[in-house]
Amino acid sequence: MRFGVLFSGGKDSTLALIKAVEKGQVVCLISLISKNPASYMFHTPNIGLTRLQAKAIGLPLIQCLTEGKKEEELEDLKDAIIEARKWFGIEGVVSGAIESIYQAERVQHICGNLGLLCFNPLWKKNQKELLEEILAKGFRVIVSGVFAFPLDRSWVGKEMNREMVDKLFCLAKQYRVSPSGEGGEIETTVLDAPLFRKRIEVLDSEVKEESGSAVFVIKRARLVEKRH
Repeated sequence: MRFGVLFSGGKDSTLALIKAVEKGQVVCLISLISKNPASYMFHTPNIGLTRLQAKAIGLPLIQCLTEGKKEEELEDLKDAIIEARKWFGIEGVVSGAIESIYQAERVQHICGNLGLLCFNPLWKKNQKELLEEILAKGFRVIVSGVFAFPLDRSWVGKEMNREMVDKLFCLAKQYRVSPSGEGGEIETTVLDAPLFRKRIEVLDSEVKEESGSAVFVIKRARLVEKRH
């Protein structure tokens, strides 16, 4: 099975990519660059970094722009998937959805109409186990955005570790937020993972705050050799 992976550069799509490699042949990554930071479908913090991440992984990337308008952005996703089928002969599409019915149903609908398999390897998995798997596999993940109380500026730019995972689950019980960010509470950016041939080094960044949210903006980054 030849897969195209919907890739945001965050922890979930990267883990889904790894699991897809175990099931078939991943031939490309597919990223949508939304002009709307409040897109219902697409991760937006540092989405432009996917080009560097794809280079680190060694896979071709289909990167398409979308206005990010609710429902209309699905046509842009469909066009990107059609492009992946045209150039790379994909037979299935992989997503990193865990609990978002909104996202999962729409990707499945597009795939069904195009005659493609939709593979969601993380779907309904235990969120704590997924976060622990990310740590166990040696991911280097930073928090690139927070969008729900009580998460604040102090979280962004920090690297995910066991202490952070434990704290997220404490907050989940107290404030009913999704510890993996499935409700859009938290976004992440992967700097290194098992499939990366090189790691990403952040050279310049800034934190941008708005009411109730904070984003860690990576302004410059480069690929460097991995430490062994």
